[in-house]
Amino acid sequence: MAFPPEFITRTKAILGAEYEQLEEALSADAPVSIRMNRKKSDYTPAGEPVPWSHTGYYLPERLSFTFDPLFHAGHYYVQEASSMFLEQAVRQLINEPVTCLDLCASPGGKSTLLLSTLPEGSLLVSNEIIRTRSHILAENLSKWGYPASIVTNNDPAELGELTHFFDVIVTDVPCSGEGMFRKDAGSMDEWSPANVELCAGRQRRILNDVWNALKPGGLLIYSTCTYNTEEDEENVQYIIEKLGAEPVSLDIPDTWQISGPLKYNHPVYRFFPHKTKGEGFFLAVLRKDEGEIIRPRQSKDKKGKDKTKAPAVTVQAETWIQHKDQYQFEVRGEIVRAFPKEYYALLQQMYSSLKVIGAGITLGEVKGKDLIPDQSLALSYHLNREAFSSCEINWEEAIRYLRKEALVLPPDLPKGYVLLTYKGAALGFVKHLGNRANNLYPQEWRIRSGYLPDEVRLL
Repeated sequence: MAFPPEFITRTKAILGAEYEQLEEALSADAPVSIRMNRKKSDYTPAGEPVPWSHTGYYLPERLSFTFDPLFHAGHYYVQEASSMFLEQAVRQLINEPVTCLDLCASPGGKSTLLLSTLPEGSLLVSNEIIRTRSHILAENLSKWGYPASIVTNNDPAELGELTHFFDVIVTDVPCSGEGMFRKDAGSMDEWSPANVELCAGRQRRILNDVWNALKPGGLLIYSTCTYNTEEDEENVQYIIEKLGAEPVSLDIPDTWQISGPLKYNHPVYRFFPHKTKGEGFFLAVLRKDEGEIIRPRQSKDKKGKDKTKAPAVTVQAETWIQHKDQYQFEVRGEIVRAFPKEYYALLQQMYSSLKVIGAGITLGEVKGKDLIPDQSLALSYHLNREAFSSCEINWEEAIRYLRKEALVLPPDLPKGYVLLTYKGAALGFVKHLGNRANNLYPQEWRIRSGYLPDEVRLL
């Protein structure tokens, strides 16, 4: 692996004699790690636990994730181990329900971690500025199956207009990607000192843009996947000096071998691959100064959709989920959703000012007199399975389903909407017509690969 000469010079300047160890580590294979979804599975994988994560595991080998139906069912998420360290900040500093923003959230690793780790009763808003990536984010959060979740597609400045809206903001900001050289060789081609400076400036703009949305006394969790101080310590110093924040310490065992600051003396947490089993990562937590919270003015939904129409549709949809009394049901266009009641007023405010891609549980789509159950419902952990006939399928059938191919189900199965399961896990819906079944798996989610590996390795 040939690193850019200027990267070597700059990194040697901050690491000294340790640089050779870093280069050796980056020449080795990257570890493979996953995080289990405990709302869906109590399975413990073979492999070493990730020390800073309750549900993270290093796997002995890379699996055929694309061809594992349990991956598509949201039973686990493939996530780089170092970035799971966010869990420590949440567990140590957040002890009651919060409204949390994951600002640069795609593809969804930190958002799924936040959903699993934030105190029960919290709301997560996951934002992605690039529209195509926001739909990938929405897909991954649907698969994870947590209902107290909103996905938005907005510029940070637009979120910043929500004055004092969030208790916690997680900013895993776009960076020069030094910590991902081993996993993404293409990131080396894009690296340059000029790009480092460009990224550092963009990160400060993002922080400035969104700062107003954080409540006084709220927490900002800042992270990158770089080693350099411009994007790391110097931006932490900027947040302290220019935005008036106070750094917050975490209690970290020495055995984890997480490094401290390379500049200034603030509590920051840096992962080097020659010390910790994972990629390069940097995290700091900062608390906004206390002050008077300005309550945002309630505004009407600009789209003016009637969210209470078609009562017959919502009555039917209410039977499809558990704990229906916890939800507000709405119809927007042809889409029927259920959203946690305690946060419904906040959702209405977001409809009026933001591009909401997804929210809560999408129960189904109205087509004529029919309500077609949605994939989001199938993968929600509040799905009421007793509302549907179900059919257990084998691996080959599951792959055909995930490729959106035709399926033939047992002829004695009742006609209508049927929930397919694989190893007991809800996989999705079909409409059983007797002699065939219409595959309802989302077209944009399908497995596009037309080949099968010679050896399929599954969890």
